[in-house]
Amino acid sequence: MTFASITVSELRALQQSGAPLELIDVRTPAEFAAVHVEFAQNQPLDQLDVNSIQSARANPEQRLYVICKMGGRSTKACQQFVDANIANIVNVTGGTDAWLEAGYDVDRSDRKAMALDRQVRIAAGSLVLTGVAVSALVQPAWIGLVIAGFIGGGLVFSGLTDTCGMGMLISKMPWNK
Repeated sequence: MTFASITVSELRALQQSGAPLELIDVRTPAEFAAVHVEFAQNQPLDQLDVNSIQSARANPEQRLYVICKMGGRSTKACQQFVDANIANIVNVTGGTDAWLEAGYDVDRSDRKAMALDRQVRIAAGSLVLTGVAVSALVQPAWIGLVIAGFIGGGLVFSGLTDTCGMGMLISKMPWNK
């Protein structure tokens, strides 16, 4: 079993036609609060319980659309539904970024949230920078190499597996709730 995909313009056309739509946004609560598609409901990926979502739906046979920032997390969420043998799951390609770029209506809060990928880059860069500084001041041959090697290995693993341990950890921080 696989899942379908839809563009934001196709989703918008369905919305404007008056078709009943269920859209879940799998970004963190902070990202969702900052800006989201008006009719989306937040179901963060790290807390996603596909069976509970499916059993709570008014019409489980109706298509369920899944969106995130750009499409990566929504793809993972759709796969979780497929793995649980839940059909009629549709990934919104391009995500909320594409929805915004198209100029469609969104709900925004005054609170600005930093995207999870930016937080990961800041944390990784800060760790490497700290390692270099400590290495230069304390023990040049050890600390900088260990920290840089750890971050480099983590980035390679993240790229190969399409997972991000640091992202998962950062998503659980209080400012992302």
